[in-house]
Amino acid sequence: MKYVNYLKAEHTAHMAMFNALEPLFPLISDIGIAMQNTIKNGGKILLMGNGGSAADSQHIAAEIVGRFKKERKGLPAIALTTDTSILTSVGNDYGYDYIFARQIEALCRPEDLVIGLTTSGNSANVVSAIEAAKTIGATTVGLTGGSGGKLNALCDYNIVIPSNVTARIQEAHIFVGHSLCEILESD
Repeated sequence: MKYVNYLKAEHTAHMAMFNALEPLFPLISDIGIAMQNTIKNGGKILLMGNGGSAADSQHIAAEIVGRFKKERKGLPAIALTTDTSILTSVGNDYGYDYIFARQIEALCRPEDLVIGLTTSGNSANVVSAIEAAKTIGATTVGLTGGSGGKLNALCDYNIVIPSNVTARIQEAHIFVGHSLCEILESD
């Protein structure tokens, strides 16, 4: 019983943030359709983020490659957060700000869709990767929070979660990721 009041407060904050997401539903739908078109046109989905956002990137990629809710063939998605040899060699040789951009240069094509997850919208390595994807001509998506940060001006689509609390933003990001997977599978 010691933490019941804390849990009630967290639950209330969580529900308030989730209730504030409804205005983003048309944007989420548009991104889901862009993902469907990416796959139809022979492209793939590339995802990246740091810390909890790295885990969310991997989670979303796994749902796309494996399955979300229904049996289907695997769809092409890659989380750029998983290869420690690439991450450490690029980080060592070029700097941490380029651990994702270098992979985008190597793997991304114009028909692809790139998703950068960063609660602030300002993570330098995600920003540089989105810039690289824009140069290639890929479709770019941000999953951010707060003001949307630098990704607001860079991304074709940027879902800005209406919160400044990292935990709330990350909770919403996984809801958005699951929603995008559901839209992708509905086609």
